[in-house]
Amino acid sequence: MDRVSLPMEPKRSGWIPWALGLFCLLLTALSARPYAGGWNDGSRLAAVESLVDRQTLTIDESVFCHPSAESIAADRAPYPSNNPDLLKNGTSDKLFINGHYYSDKPAVISLLMAGIYQTALFLGLPSAAERPDLFCYEITWGSAGLAYLVAVLSIYQIGLFLRLPGKLLAAWVGSFALATFALAYTRHTNNHILQLGSLALICLQMLHISRNAASSQISRGRLVLLGSLAGLSFNLDLGAGPLLVAALFFYSAYTFRTWKPVAVYTLAALPWVIAGLGINYSIGGVIKPINMVPEYSSWPGCPFTPENMTGFSRHSPIKLTVYALALLFGKHGFLVHNIPLLLSLPAAFFVLRKSSPLRPVLLTSLGWCAATWLLYSALSNNYGGGSCSIRWFAPFLAPGYLLLGIYLKDYPRYFADFLTLSFWGTLFGAIMWTVGPWSLKMIPLLWPTVGCALVSWGICRYRLSRTEKREELVPRDSLPVSRAA
Repeated sequence: MDRVSLPMEPKRSGWIPWALGLFCLLLTALSARPYAGGWNDGSRLAAVESLVDRQTLTIDESVFCHPSAESIAADRAPYPSNNPDLLKNGTSDKLFINGHYYSDKPAVISLLMAGIYQTALFLGLPSAAERPDLFCYEITWGSAGLAYLVAVLSIYQIGLFLRLPGKLLAAWVGSFALATFALAYTRHTNNHILQLGSLALICLQMLHISRNAASSQISRGRLVLLGSLAGLSFNLDLGAGPLLVAALFFYSAYTFRTWKPVAVYTLAALPWVIAGLGINYSIGGVIKPINMVPEYSSWPGCPFTPENMTGFSRHSPIKLTVYALALLFGKHGFLVHNIPLLLSLPAAFFVLRKSSPLRPVLLTSLGWCAATWLLYSALSNNYGGGSCSIRWFAPFLAPGYLLLGIYLKDYPRYFADFLTLSFWGTLFGAIMWTVGPWSLKMIPLLWPTVGCALVSWGICRYRLSRTEKREELVPRDSLPVSRAA
């Protein structure tokens, strides 16, 4: 690797991280809702409640499966009052195995969230059955809110690592925090904002590891953290998680070219992987995700069938192509819901073709995004269910903004383009925040907002291009010449 061109250790930033962290905490405290917004978080919250209150992973007796009449009458229901189906039937994200219902979410994360609930009980807060509203709020803020905080602070630290100028750094971090759907996913408990926080921290660790490797140093602490985060991500998404563990394994092998650092990474990730697979097998008797077993979704009234379950290939080549593109650009598309990332399309062309010591980090993180996109393109047909855009792709924001940060530093003339897209992204981000992470309908004003963003971007680029051409026609070193001369 090129030792000279890698950024040096970033300077300490004083009070700014603390102010940014406080801002994120206050923002997520206002964002978190005191009820489950749908089947997804209702299922996760049912598992957390059952683990602490009944010491079991079965959710048969959870208030999120059978909302009590008392909580509904006292306006403390576990679900929103305007959703009678949820209030009557509870979550449908559940599996019927050996006579009991289980959450279809990976269990290791429920065990971690149970620590938040147990701490709340230790502090004297009421149980989930007594106050489901407080239970929902504390778990949401303690998980989704914390993940958002980690993601934003990690992006800020990445900006310091890249040595982004002050104005660019502020706009770049602000865009990530407010001009994407990240904030919308802080309103309710979900795995996807947790994986965004994990991946943002992974990108930061890879940058530091690459710099240390360039100076012939091996940071075992960072490798342990990288492996632990990879193992955590494995349990956040049993589809994309294994791909990430493998991608980081190859990244470590390429970076160090020796077995010891790779072994450190592997040993750090292995306990998480074993725990996830072991609990999954103990519940469902299979290694693959238990929500991919059709028999476990055969209970009366289950909305999931082999025709709409994720994990099965159903597309012809033409339909696969159309569906894959729709996951990015359709009415649920990831890129059109995160408008600043439209700039990543030209950014990828310019940045990835250049030789850079940061290229392995970019190729690893963006390659994982591409592999995950292809995986869900081939093995799904439901656009992530009733969610804001494609919920599986929420962690793509971290590699996407890393790419944009490098691009804007190397090509500062595109800063105005980024600001233009971020302006419209912030407006649309506010709309997504009001809707929240779960939505069965298209987000209001999607296409008008995207259309305005594209037109504004085109006008901005046209005017800037004309200005740049005029400047190129004026010789910088020429001196005024008199008429007589």
